[in-house]
Amino acid sequence: MDCRTIVVFQKGDKTVKKKVLILSNMYPSRHSKTFGIFVKNQAELLKAKGLDVDVIAISDPRKGKRRVITKYLTFFIKGFLAILLKGRSYDAVHVHYLFPTGLLGLVYKFMYPRKKLIVTSHGGDIDQMIHKGGLPRSLTEKIVKKADEVIAVGVRLKEEVIKQFHVPEEKVHVLSMGINRDVFHVMSQEEARNKLDLPQAERMIFFVGNLIEAKGLTELGQAFRQLNGKMENLSLHMMGEPKNKAYYEWFQEEFKDLPNIHIHPAQDQPKLALWMAAADVFVLPSHIEGFGLVALEAMACGTPVVGTDVGGLTYLLDDQAGLKVHPKDANDLAEKLDSLLQDKQLQQELVQHSQKKVEANDQETLIERIISFYG
Repeated sequence: MDCRTIVVFQKGDKTVKKKVLILSNMYPSRHSKTFGIFVKNQAELLKAKGLDVDVIAISDPRKGKRRVITKYLTFFIKGFLAILLKGRSYDAVHVHYLFPTGLLGLVYKFMYPRKKLIVTSHGGDIDQMIHKGGLPRSLTEKIVKKADEVIAVGVRLKEEVIKQFHVPEEKVHVLSMGINRDVFHVMSQEEARNKLDLPQAERMIFFVGNLIEAKGLTELGQAFRQLNGKMENLSLHMMGEPKNKAYYEWFQEEFKDLPNIHIHPAQDQPKLALWMAAADVFVLPSHIEGFGLVALEAMACGTPVVGTDVGGLTYLLDDQAGLKVHPKDANDLAEKLDSLLQDKQLQQELVQHSQKKVEANDQETLIERIISFYG
């Protein structure tokens, strides 16, 4: 059983002005290429900008009571030792996910009150704390209040942080994790399909995310079933990791009558960008969503997006950047997918409007603001 945390030491050149410790309960590894990939991308971009970056993170997404206890215990021991032995050398500690990761941030701020503590909420952490009371919620409130700057990946998430934890609005900032436009960019659909060995005539719907019920996969399957009987050459490609074995097995059994549903394991980002460019429509029917970074990545690849009117997706799909559907509504999802697949002009209009969202969330622009928070 491998319950190790990952510790990455990334050194810039001798002229480095800032040294930062990143703490996260998600980071990719051999167990999962996509587990917290956005945290790794940001850490590597900070290094490329000349910062000296240490990362201590949990890299094993596997569950089980014993495994979870072991990996979190290891994570906190390594984090505490790093703060104790090297804390004075850091200009800032940047915490991803408020609780329980942010507890190490509190330790750092207690030991070095003049140093910077930055925390980023990705959505699920706040959603869980809203519905909890007692010690976890009170500690979460203490973490965001002690932080010098709070980053929320979406507008609605910022509103929840301010409302639920009584944080001054001026220290809560909306910044997505950003997209790498060297990887995610407009490319020829024909070329992408050739590289992936996909039929050119196929009408392809594409989904990326954890293969769990909360991502709206039940409604997606039901909507696809409705469309399957009225549209030729239709396919649904789903890419991700099954986090809930029971649900994943149920989904396969429930929709076994639809052989044109194809499930693929998670891929690295260059391969993912090819799949996005190959698709006619990208769909994200989540029940909750902090921001919806994969939808933004699809936009960057020139693919129109259909997503639920929830969380960060509400704002991401505003201004005709995508089509919104009611959450948990298979009929509405089928209707929107149908209208988009049948209307090339609508597809082009959505792609055109979405480019403003892509430009606003370029990681090169966003990273400069994050660096400014480090002091």
